[in-house]
Amino acid sequence: MHEEAVGNWIKGDENGAEMLERVLRERPFLILPPPLHRFPLRLGNIIEIVGPSSSAKTQILIQAAITCILPKEWKGVHYGGLERLVLYFDLDCRFDIQRLSESLNHHILQANGSVYDEELFLACMRRFLYVRCYNSIEFLATLKTLRYQLQKESNAHGFGAHFLMIDRCSSFLVGFIVIFSVLEKFDFDLSYILTVLMRIQLSLSMAC
Repeated sequence: MHEEAVGNWIKGDENGAEMLERVLRERPFLILPPPLHRFPLRLGNIIEIVGPSSSAKTQILIQAAITCILPKEWKGVHYGGLERLVLYFDLDCRFDIQRLSESLNHHILQANGSVYDEELFLACMRRFLYVRCYNSIEFLATLKTLRYQLQKESNAHGFGAHFLMIDRCSSFLVGFIVIFSVLEKFDFDLSYILTVLMRIQLSLSMAC
């Protein structure tokens, strides 16, 4: 009887190919625009982008966000996106939403043969969650309630946030830096994010 139970458990298990297919489906890579395309991201990864003003840091975030909010396929057209939520923190209140919409439209038109699809455009924009913080107190207060907000948005859309992007950390920290990290569906850890921010602040302070 015991051997039969063990045999049934083994038969019900997945093989290596099935496991790899499931992992890649549930935790897909996100390929960033060049030159960061050499480093595909997975859940739990964190990247810091450092550079002077006007060095395309925000543009890289916008391109990564578009890849995340676009669907993989829509009405028979392949877009290669992840169809997931993006949470974008704007810490200096200078984010240009028109820049995002124009880039998104460009991707859509490029993929479907220059046919404007308003339904797809609006669906993608709804996946882009924008948060503006005017000071460090607002930023920390938002982080404190973020778990509830993410769960609320996840329930509304049927899937969770895939990226947390923090643009213009130099507004509150020393130096010029942009951070974004991949989020598990409900596995948001505030203490982890704060620890990362503290480490960044420390490293930048030591570098100055």
